[in-house]
Amino acid sequence: MLGNGSQTELTDKQRRGIAALLSEPTTKAAAEVAKVSEVTIHRWLNDAAFSAALKESRERVFESTLAALQSASGKAVETLRYVMNDKTAQASARVSAAKTVLDIAIKAREQLDLIERLRLVEEQLKLQRGNGK
Repeated sequence: MLGNGSQTELTDKQRRGIAALLSEPTTKAAAEVAKVSEVTIHRWLNDAAFSAALKESRERVFESTLAALQSASGKAVETLRYVMNDKTAQASARVSAAKTVLDIAIKAREQLDLIERLRLVEEQLKLQRGNGK
């Protein structure tokens, strides 16, 4: 293997190893699925190019998962609103829905605040570097 972790630089066995590592709960199970030894999986994990390709694959899977969650989030909010406002629903369900809405709103606000604070810190760092500090 060469270079920066591109999947094209991996062998077929290594690509199977990555797929197995992404889908199986343990290295032992991944090794069985990939039809290699667990020692081989661990050796590959210590290889920089393999690890970079695995990381890149994990990021793609995670981004895909986030996209699916984002597309479902509008419906989830509608459902929470419906349950929260449904006078025939059990009180515990209505409270749970209301609490969930509040928790998510608070977390979103915190995230937005952190993003803004980080932006300001990065801006300050750029200014300091520009002034030779």
